[in-house]
Amino acid sequence: MPQGRLLAKKSVAQIQQEFAQTDLRRSLGPLNLVSLGIGAIIGAGIFVMTGNAAANFAGPAVVLSFVIAGFACGFAGLCYAELASTMPVSGSAYSYAYVTLGEVFAWVMGWLLLLEYGVAASTVAAGWTGYVVSLLRDFGIHVPVTISQSTLQLQSGVLHSTDGFNLVGALGLLAVTGLLVVGVRESAQVNNVIVAIKVTVLVAFIAIGVTYLNPDNWSPFVPENEGGFRYGWQGILRAASIIFFAYVGFEAVSTAAGEAHNPHRDIPIGILGSLAVCTVIYMLVSIVMTGVVPFGKLGVPDPIAVAVDKMNPSWAIVGFPNDTGSVNLFSLLIKVGAFTGLSSVMLVLCYAQTRVFYQMAKDGLIWGVFGRVNERFKTPAVGTILLGVVIAIAASLLPLGVLGDLVSLGTALAFAIVCGSVIYLRRHNPTLTRPFEVPFYPWTPILGIFFCVVLMMGPILLDIVSKALGIDLLGVLIGKPGHVEHDPIALGILGTYAFVGVLIYGLYGYHHSKLAQRD
Repeated sequence: MPQGRLLAKKSVAQIQQEFAQTDLRRSLGPLNLVSLGIGAIIGAGIFVMTGNAAANFAGPAVVLSFVIAGFACGFAGLCYAELASTMPVSGSAYSYAYVTLGEVFAWVMGWLLLLEYGVAASTVAAGWTGYVVSLLRDFGIHVPVTISQSTLQLQSGVLHSTDGFNLVGALGLLAVTGLLVVGVRESAQVNNVIVAIKVTVLVAFIAIGVTYLNPDNWSPFVPENEGGFRYGWQGILRAASIIFFAYVGFEAVSTAAGEAHNPHRDIPIGILGSLAVCTVIYMLVSIVMTGVVPFGKLGVPDPIAVAVDKMNPSWAIVGFPNDTGSVNLFSLLIKVGAFTGLSSVMLVLCYAQTRVFYQMAKDGLIWGVFGRVNERFKTPAVGTILLGVVIAIAASLLPLGVLGDLVSLGTALAFAIVCGSVIYLRRHNPTLTRPFEVPFYPWTPILGIFFCVVLMMGPILLDIVSKALGIDLLGVLIGKPGHVEHDPIALGILGTYAFVGVLIYGLYGYHHSKLAQRD
């Protein structure tokens, strides 16, 4: 493959022309876009992964981990806002990389976004299933394990096959897919309602939880390091890389640029507005959670539910007639919030992935079916259905915990490339009209790259390699080694995923690139 061919770039003019000629319906305003971002951000990260980060890595100092991850996303968010206002296309970071780095890097970015959006949606569906099953149980409906448990389960670092098949999660994703086929405006309206419910639930959790705080649970605030990434400042950084997953999705707003009323103004509002709101909520929820429950007891799939059970306000207990039982309305409210919250995450992540594939198909780098817009619905209907089916199958097979680190790893790399793209365009297109400009340039994109590469990717890669080798590499470096489970699964999945991506580009994308055909 000739080097010049692999590094062929689109011009900004081409990107802007594609935006002008899009056949997608432009129906999203700033409030819809902020809601879209909140819908993608508030989900599995806060309802599932925060407890694990506190119990196993950061302790009560997990709130500092949220601050670090929030800074990383804040710098990246400002860079996304500049690029999205300048090049308002559905491809998001994929399109930005095509302009600044060249075709092969654009393909890598699109493949990373599939890891971020598609795989994240399938893992979120696994967590969504747990809350659905729990919610139905409160109403006396028992869902069999055989249709609510993924086929593969992770036990002691080893994947085991079961006779289960997560039909519940698969059906949830297929329902989301059907909504996306009907139209983006209808999807946005449903998402707005869901976002209102889950934000209300989290605000109620914070307001009520404040009255149950026990300051003793915050001592020690930063537990002493026990080797590796377990507690101490090392643990705070590792927890930040874990809950980085909690912020995955804010950049999904940029994939809606082709369907926004005024993307030059509204996309930056959607990105930065949703990121600011969610960061504040995350910090307050983590403070309340660790203040109500000792951090060591939060390493469960439903940490917020554990905190609610610890509160157990008497006014929330309602009995049924004829002494048939009682229900905790507050606990029920939290479960409803988690159910709706994870539903909106699946909706927005699936939406974002279909739009990235739509743009890649328009460029000829993947099969054209993903770029074909339905005349009636004005959505890439067939491509949406195909992606929905694939993601639903993944949700039915894979457990929640297997790919969380890989999603964060891919996202951190994608963010770093976006920050680098801002620097590239400022140097090579200094006269380009930028409706929104990154403040404090060049420090903002430089710090964005630093946070994403060093603080996010560094701990994840070190941890994955340590588990693959069964050696505490960080402990060896700092002279305080600890125990590490031998777990080569994540590294194997990452290598396989990269190999499949290389095959698809080499066998199809390279030969069908429309940019190369034009040249």
